[in-house]
Amino acid sequence: MASSPPPPPIRTVLAATLLLLLVYLLPHNAAAAAAVADASSAVNPFTAKAAFIRYWNRKVPNNRPHPAFFVAKLSPLPAADSASFPTALPDIRARLPELCTKAALLCPGPATTDAASLAASGPRGGGPFKGYSNANFSNYGTGGVAGADSFRNYSPDLNIAADSFRRYGRDSSGRADSFASYESDGNVVTANFTSYAGGATGGSGSFAAYAAETNVPDSTFTNYDAGANGRGRSFASYSQEANHGENGFSGYGKSGNGVRETFSSYGNESNVLGSGFANYGQSANGATDTFTGYGVEGNVPENTFRNYGAGGNAGVDTFKKYRDDANVGDDRFTSYAKGANGGAAEFQSYGNSANPGSTTFKGYGEGSNPNHHIGFKEYAGENNTFKGYAKTGVSFKEYHNTSSSTAALTVSAEAAASMQHHDHLKWSPEPGKFFREQELVSGNRMPMPDIRDKMPPRAFLPRAIAARIPFDPQAVSEAFGLPLDTALGKAVSSTVAECLRAPSKGETKRCATSAEDVVDFAVETLGDDIVVRSTASTAGSGGDVRLGTVTGVDGGKVTRSVSCHQSLFPYLVYYCHSVPKVRVYEADIMAAAAAADDDGGSDAGEKEIINHGVAICHLDTSDWSPTHGAFVALGGKPGEVEVCHWIFEGDMTWTVAD
Repeated sequence: MASSPPPPPIRTVLAATLLLLLVYLLPHNAAAAAAVADASSAVNPFTAKAAFIRYWNRKVPNNRPHPAFFVAKLSPLPAADSASFPTALPDIRARLPELCTKAALLCPGPATTDAASLAASGPRGGGPFKGYSNANFSNYGTGGVAGADSFRNYSPDLNIAADSFRRYGRDSSGRADSFASYESDGNVVTANFTSYAGGATGGSGSFAAYAAETNVPDSTFTNYDAGANGRGRSFASYSQEANHGENGFSGYGKSGNGVRETFSSYGNESNVLGSGFANYGQSANGATDTFTGYGVEGNVPENTFRNYGAGGNAGVDTFKKYRDDANVGDDRFTSYAKGANGGAAEFQSYGNSANPGSTTFKGYGEGSNPNHHIGFKEYAGENNTFKGYAKTGVSFKEYHNTSSSTAALTVSAEAAASMQHHDHLKWSPEPGKFFREQELVSGNRMPMPDIRDKMPPRAFLPRAIAARIPFDPQAVSEAFGLPLDTALGKAVSSTVAECLRAPSKGETKRCATSAEDVVDFAVETLGDDIVVRSTASTAGSGGDVRLGTVTGVDGGKVTRSVSCHQSLFPYLVYYCHSVPKVRVYEADIMAAAAAADDDGGSDAGEKEIINHGVAICHLDTSDWSPTHGAFVALGGKPGEVEVCHWIFEGDMTWTVAD
């Protein structure tokens, strides 16, 4: 006789019983029952999702439909998994691998390939490597002779890419490697190239279209090519159109001989990309580095060159069209070529930023050796500081300083005499990102920015589970097995820091780590008769659109709202805040070519509706920064003009029901 199956755990039984009791205790009027049925018709009642819908109905008892965009973010965890979820962080980490998919979380994935299986390819290399993801190439090709490896379309379109090339090709001879379309279109990508090709002789390497269009790229090139002899390396289209992120070149080419590095189209059109070149080329012999088209049209690029080329011999560095047409940005050259012999640096067309940033040269070229040749040709900038600069071997030709004061500049009198003011073009944000309230009228044609949600897909955790993971970087790191020095780990630290920041003038804020927290904050701020809105879809993004019917929420009066914006975290976390003096609008969005009558209400116009947008207008901008992109795009100053923007996909705004 077959044995009976074991009874379910008592916790599971209790949880299921409690859920049934909650269903029974719900309001039994027909309207409430219909609302629940509509919202959760396809939702198993024994899930975290169903439990939240019941919570929403109790907190917001106005029987309004539950918007699909919000319901889609709720946790899909079954009741049994929710009820049996552990409490201690080590136990949570042990359960996460099996629950990451079930709970729709953003979890670091295991390597699909390790060094042991790759070793069978032999030291000459087993490439090309095409279609690999999250592999560990540590010690691969160490001591190999000749051969070539090609990494093409490697780790594309991943939420989390984490590749390790530690000590790759170390002490090798004549090896060539190329990375084409590596980690492109990823979300949170991390690559570790520590000690890559260290002590190698000859050979070459190239990074083409590396980390293009990624979100939060983070690459570490510590001691890359250190002690190498005659290696050539090129970075072409590196981190193109990337968003945020950081690249570290610490000890890159240190003590190398005849190492040649070319950075072409590096970080172009990126957003807040930081690069650190610490001890780069230090004590190297005959290093040749070229930065061409570096950071062009970037938004707030930040680069640090510390001890770059220090103690080197006959190093040559060229910066051409560096940071052209960039917005703001910050470069620091500390102890650059300090103590070097015969260092040569040319800054050609450097600093022609559309919206000036700052550059600091401290201890640049200092030392007892007089053989330097450092030239600034067609150099333009603002807020430049030259402190402790070499007294000889420096020439300024067509140097344009746009600062209102040059008191901090300590260069020769001849150079100072040639400095003059230089007019710059104004950097402008993406068309349509900000606009004036007067543009929200039926029939108006206007550009629509790219409102697509570029965050990785994730769901909320049930509140009871989120509460067991302290909102602290170290605790999140322990629970998710997430090193804090990876791209996602740094994003976690940044999110927590932003959440702990004191609110700005007139702002009320809270970081919501669960869907229940979002609803609670909205109810506490606005009352329980509220609705939540978001732009219906991404249709029209990046092109011109025409507005159909435009309706002001709350009759178009100045109102209160709660806006919630996604933060990058392993599970959904929203930064929710309320600011004073806003108006909220809803608008039908039509294709730009749509033909409609004057009020946008014709049948022909209605057929052309492609989207339904939600926009918010901030009427009080007095506390905004004067350099805010809205004022660059629209003109005016803080407190002088109102600023409107669309609610992007993935974000939302709550208002009192009208």
